[in-house]
Amino acid sequence: MSVEITLIEMLGSVPHWLAVLIMGAIPVSELRGAIPIAMGIYGMGPLEAFFFSVLGNLLPVIPLLLFLEPVSNYLRRYSVFDTFFTWLFSKTRRNHTESFEKYGLLALTIFVAIPLPATGAWSGCAAAFVFGVKFRQALPAIAAGVMIAGIVVTAVTVTGIGLADMILGA
Repeated sequence: MSVEITLIEMLGSVPHWLAVLIMGAIPVSELRGAIPIAMGIYGMGPLEAFFFSVLGNLLPVIPLLLFLEPVSNYLRRYSVFDTFFTWLFSKTRRNHTESFEKYGLLALTIFVAIPLPATGAWSGCAAAFVFGVKFRQALPAIAAGVMIAGIVVTAVTVTGIGLADMILGA
């Protein structure tokens, strides 16, 4: 069973707008999963799907940016978490230092905006933390990336639904 189907079933008893908001907020789906579900399953229009998905995707950004460092510092007292964070930070630095040094905050915005797995607001917050980006700089860069991703995913979803309707003659 796919993650999306599981989410739809788990959120079956809540209003559709709230289900989309929640799907947009969780790292498994973020808006990349929420927008297609909102439009394809729940029948929302593009603007409504965009609004609730983007809002949901932005909800965890402020707490993540504010609390990622203190929580990771606390957890690093335990060897298993210290090992995990050391691995995570070195991998992130290894894979993204060149881009970040070259493009700065634009790299963070683009990273969040690319609608692919392992990118998005949650990963953007982690990258901002790893690279020491201040809250005042990270928040608008991540928010811009979320908005761009929302536009891209909404456009692709509208196009896909339109093509499916055309091909299937619905």
